[in-house]
Amino acid sequence: MSAAPEPLLLVLGDEELLVERAVRTALETARKADPSADLTRVRVTDLTPPELAELLSPSLFAEGRVVVLEGAQEVGKEVADAVLSYAKEPADGIVLIVLHTGGGRAKVAKDLPGALKKAGAAVVECSKITKPADRDAFVKDEVRRAGGKIDPAGLAALIETVGNDLRELAAAASQLVTDNDGKVDEAAVRRYHQGKAEVTGFAVADLAVVGDRAGAMEALRWAMQLGVPHVLVADALAEGVRTVAKVASAGRGDPFRMAGDLGMPPWKVKRAQGQARGWSPTGLAEAMQVVAALNADVKGVAADADYALERAVLKVVAAHQMG
Repeated sequence: MSAAPEPLLLVLGDEELLVERAVRTALETARKADPSADLTRVRVTDLTPPELAELLSPSLFAEGRVVVLEGAQEVGKEVADAVLSYAKEPADGIVLIVLHTGGGRAKVAKDLPGALKKAGAAVVECSKITKPADRDAFVKDEVRRAGGKIDPAGLAALIETVGNDLRELAAAASQLVTDNDGKVDEAAVRRYHQGKAEVTGFAVADLAVVGDRAGAMEALRWAMQLGVPHVLVADALAEGVRTVAKVASAGRGDPFRMAGDLGMPPWKVKRAQGQARGWSPTGLAEAMQVVAALNADVKGVAADADYALERAVLKVVAAHQMG
């Protein structure tokens, strides 16, 4: 017998992948109990209390229904009162899912999550994943969900090559498990992303920050040929310079001990320590100015974004040579 779906669900946070996954899971649970359950999604700002009441009224034919209220952080008092009134006595066969980022300008919107919790709503936390440790845990969990295992080197390589986008990380993790009989290590990641890593902005940045002029320019030209967006290359170059500057200013030390203070995983600290060799404070200051200007250039200030990127990469390489 299928478990009964929660009649009232509060999805709290603004990590899009996790929010959509929570909605999908709730819908699947509802359809296990009632395969004919219908899905309706509507923003709270597009609703009036009578319209909400109609959405949440039981069907004459007892058909199941899943109603998703989006953007509840923008809710007005009348609709909020209607939601809370309904929450006290949910209708049979209806699942109400309230999506709320956790913020809100008006007091009634800010207070809604707490009131729904008091009313007995089940809660799914979907806060943004920003900390490296949380991102690592997310990837490990994705690999585990797909039925595989990943070692530390494989984890570091996957995040390095894919980046921080959760959708891409989840997709890559699932594919890697499938392609490698469940065992994900660094070699598997490198094979899977062979050719891809060489054309990302991070590859350009990694070569530029160590002063490899020829390598950086070759990687940049290859990236441009394959259509890597200018903004992504500029962002990667800026992140590379900022990371080196941050680690260099922290001085030498154990990467594992420094990781917490710097807000980076140990592997990234260790790599940046190697990249920081040869940089002077003057050079880093110059490079920081270069990447700051580049951000505006690739967003429309420069007439030729390709030229702006080439010039910035050359300037970062030159800054590396400054005494």
